[in-house]
Amino acid sequence: MGALTGLVGLVWLNGQADNPPMTAAKKLTLSTFEDGRPKIFSSGGWRGFSDRVMGGISNAELTQATIAGKDCLRLTGNVTRESNGGFIQMAYFFGNNEASFDASAYRGLEMLVFGNNEAYNVHLRTRDCGWYDESYRFTFVAKNEWQRIRVPWDEFKGNGVNVPLDSSTLQRIAILGWMREFEADVALAELALYS
Repeated sequence: MGALTGLVGLVWLNGQADNPPMTAAKKLTLSTFEDGRPKIFSSGGWRGFSDRVMGGISNAELTQATIAGKDCLRLTGNVTRESNGGFIQMAYFFGNNEASFDASAYRGLEMLVFGNNEAYNVHLRTRDCGWYDESYRFTFVAKNEWQRIRVPWDEFKGNGVNVPLDSSTLQRIAILGWMREFEADVALAELALYS
């Protein structure tokens, strides 16, 4: 797979739509790799971008990689607050045109991540999020080893949103290098919902 820099988007689709479960399984994998190839749930896909979409100058690159024996997506780049910016991100969309997914049968989000011992954010967007800066947020440290992180829905704190997180209208899950000067390097081998 190629790299993504600046405004250009990259979406990986698996070409086959999985049927959403009628009831919650123990775990629903949204994004993983099989035989070195990305496998994405339903019509979802990934896109990488930076604050350049709003005039910032941070640089982002989203690539497919193999790190410590695991195939993954890897987001790298410099994050800078210059020019009113401050983020790079890889974002999982459930479909086109802000399609939403009912994740209310699950307790939270699970990620298998590898990083450079820096803090990163996870931002969730739902139908309740309007303005670009509105989301539900959680901060974690991506250690320099593969680690599985589980985040219950109630650990996500609203930013600019005055209602509790409604996981039945989940539209986007993003991992970001966020609002400070640093070199970001974070990888994701699996994204899932757990019950």
